[in-house]
Amino acid sequence: MRIVFKTDYMQDIRPWKDRYQLVLYLILLTVVAAAPWWLDEFYLGELTNVLIWAIAGLGLMILTGHTGQVSLGHAAFLAFGCYANVALIEAGVPFLVAFPLAGILTGIAGVTVAIPALRLHGIYLAIFTMALSILMDDIIVLSEPITGGVAGKYVGGVEIFGHLVDRWGTPDQFFWLVLTVAVLVTLGYINLLRAPLGRSFIAVRDSEVSAQAMGIDIARTKMISFALSCAVTGWAGALMGLFAGAFNNETFSVLISIQLLMMIVIGGLGSIHGAFLGAIVIGFLPQFLSISKEYAGALFGGSTVAIPGLEFGIFGMILIAFILFEPMGIYGRWLKIRTWFELFPFYRKDMFKRQKSYLKTERLR
Repeated sequence: MRIVFKTDYMQDIRPWKDRYQLVLYLILLTVVAAAPWWLDEFYLGELTNVLIWAIAGLGLMILTGHTGQVSLGHAAFLAFGCYANVALIEAGVPFLVAFPLAGILTGIAGVTVAIPALRLHGIYLAIFTMALSILMDDIIVLSEPITGGVAGKYVGGVEIFGHLVDRWGTPDQFFWLVLTVAVLVTLGYINLLRAPLGRSFIAVRDSEVSAQAMGIDIARTKMISFALSCAVTGWAGALMGLFAGAFNNETFSVLISIQLLMMIVIGGLGSIHGAFLGAIVIGFLPQFLSISKEYAGALFGGSTVAIPGLEFGIFGMILIAFILFEPMGIYGRWLKIRTWFELFPFYRKDMFKRQKSYLKTERLR
């Protein structure tokens, strides 16, 4: 068991617990960066897809996991970022400029949406954001000169420093592009949580009344949270469009929004690790189900087992199981296992019991 004695405030807010933890993360990053040498093209593509989902999950985690604002409309911001990136590239803007701009424009769109949504809470905010996701479908169709309408858009590779980076032509370089974005977003997220703004997000999530009593501007904090969340989601959408190569109004449906929310709940709401763990489940579960169906089909004498809606049904059962038995998600379960080994035989089951009492004013809201 490693014990870290903290003697000043700066030690409490540093991004890594100690040097041992930093070395572990560097080893993990090195192993993942070397994936093109130890994975074939198919699994490298799957890993790239998982990283893109993780970036999108980090975007939603800022809003839902750390600010407590439920959103079922983030597919709309994925679409906005994707189309903004492609439109800028088609206008002759270099990718290294178009990509950040796509995120910034999506963040501005998020602020525009946040203004009328600031007074909404819980299920009302979820319904409002879900309506955005449905509305985006019509907006894409009506904006045919920019978005290509129902026919959609086809994109090839992007040029970076005169070198073509393509999902199919150069999958290893595309993987490194996505990995670089994922690392930068993660580092930015870690530093955000160390800053006063990130702590304001958590204060608003835990109790708006207490946060207001501490002098936090609730409306401003929520608006910034929406903007940052949408900007990160826009970058994920831009990468998702380049990864798919072709997309139209049906690509970013409301189901994507629900998948995103399920992803961060399964992974562990309110933790950066949870976004990555949830992305692994969302990214690899369809492949696992596809392989399982082929084995099941071979077992019963057929080619495969075709059950409509099986994938979403299993997603739903996994989500219900986590809500009932492990609300802290996969990362929460890992924390409990690690703590059990570290404190054995002094571990107690109620150590992770959540506080279920609320302020009277919050119960009446």
